[in-house]
Amino acid sequence: MIYTVTFNPAIDYIVHTGEIELGRVNRTKNEEIYFGGKGINVSMVLSELGIKSKAFGFVAGFTGKAIEEGVSSAGIETDFVHLDKGFSRINVKIKSSRETELNAQGPEISKEKIDELFRKLDEIQSGDTIVLAGSIPSSLPSDIYERAVVDATKDLLMNVLKYKPFLIKPNNFELGEMFGVELKSTDEIIEYARKLKEMGAVNVLVSMASDGAVLLDENDKTHICGVCEGKVKNSTGSGDSMV
Repeated sequence: MIYTVTFNPAIDYIVHTGEIELGRVNRTKNEEIYFGGKGINVSMVLSELGIKSKAFGFVAGFTGKAIEEGVSSAGIETDFVHLDKGFSRINVKIKSSRETELNAQGPEISKEKIDELFRKLDEIQSGDTIVLAGSIPSSLPSDIYERAVVDATKDLLMNVLKYKPFLIKPNNFELGEMFGVELKSTDEIIEYARKLKEMGAVNVLVSMASDGAVLLDENDKTHICGVCEGKVKNSTGSGDSMV
């Protein structure tokens, strides 16, 4: 079984508008709502591929209930931890001439609820796969990702390297942030991806938006792939789909 963990699930509220005028009332052309967060997005893609998974994570309030019902209605088994206070976040993504996102922080998670999640994770058997992905609420410790396949950022990702994760997938900007540099070429991206391998990662996959992706595999071979031609309709969840 594949288990996905989303510490900070969200309702993605996507609005399509004309040119945004600051300080004035702007009206949408159309809206879309998706139930997600990175781990959930992975489960969604697996479901599309006919592969079963179970979604773990934390949900709270009326938005948490909507997320749980939405994921279940997509045919994905869920086993979320229900928080007593707060509500799961709503992320607003504005699609106009430029994409603008407003991502909320998420609810506070107590130690008791963290322990409840880890009791669920303790039931995972040898041969199962666990995917942890995405941001974490500020109430969670920064080392909570230290076992797994990881799609994370900065310190969250660096903290797991000592456990030799099978796959990590930063994007090119996140890779630069980890080492405090600005990466301007594919050769530089490969150089710093190799540093992550030297620090413990087995496979390093770096997404580069419109420039495609680079994979340094476990045999230290480099694979470079471009992108499909076409019009981008919605970039939300593209990195999660890659995982």
